[in-house]
Amino acid sequence: MPLELELCPGRWVGGHHPCFIIAEIGQNHQGDLDVAKRMIRTAKMAVEFLHELNVPFFKVGSGDTNNFPYLEKTAKKGRPMVISSGMQSMDTMKQVYQIVKPLNPNFCFLQCTSAYPLQPEDVNLRVISEYQKLFPDIPIGYSGHETGIAISVAAVALGAKVLERHITLDKTWKGSDHSASLEPGELAELVQSVRLVERAMGSPTKQLLPCEMACNEKLGKSVVAKVKIPEGTILTLDMLTVKVGEPKGYPPEDIFNLVGKKVLVTVEEDDTIMEESVENHGKKIKS
Repeated sequence: MPLELELCPGRWVGGHHPCFIIAEIGQNHQGDLDVAKRMIRTAKMAVEFLHELNVPFFKVGSGDTNNFPYLEKTAKKGRPMVISSGMQSMDTMKQVYQIVKPLNPNFCFLQCTSAYPLQPEDVNLRVISEYQKLFPDIPIGYSGHETGIAISVAAVALGAKVLERHITLDKTWKGSDHSASLEPGELAELVQSVRLVERAMGSPTKQLLPCEMACNEKLGKSVVAKVKIPEGTILTLDMLTVKVGEPKGYPPEDIFNLVGKKVLVTVEEDDTIMEESVENHGKKIKS
């Protein structure tokens, strides 16, 4: 199973796809116990109801992650699943994986700590990396209840492919969830920051980039003669140094390879060591 899934029609998650950002409404009961009880009663019918509504995927909240009969029923519906892991142990998450995987391979785990608002020392972003090691064939994400956006952006930098944050219209409203939620302006900033970080992640290949060429032309150094080197001299390290020189010659990392080579022409002090000046030395000069 590849490390990606189609969470919504045409919207893939995992692999090299952009992080999928979920803005959760959160607790809407505003602290009203009667409303909360009615919501709990209604939730018992939620899976069937949502299935009939043809929702693109099911979200399993942390409170239901260790409800294995519920997990089985949800997995058998065949829709993609986003499973949060607040209040759970790693052993429980391994069991969740073993239950869901044979029934429905299209699911992901979200690292989550169920506290509102969540303190930085309890976030444990390193769990994302552990999930990636233990469950390499599913996308891993993050569900955050902290204040601000910095930690959520860091989660994406660590490889979170799904990012869930609660939203509110006013953090001062009654209920602990509101203080841990993002107001619309913060949500917009989060999305912009995530997309910026995704661009910045770039490639794992380290090389001289086209955007660096101007700086390299101005500041890039070459191997130059520390002293005057007469024609026919066998180079030693104490004859060579590294400076910004014109024209460009051998790069600094080639200085040890030049030791023991014979120069074919006289090289004046501070002159660049050029390819044609050295006997039997392969072309190493950077353009």
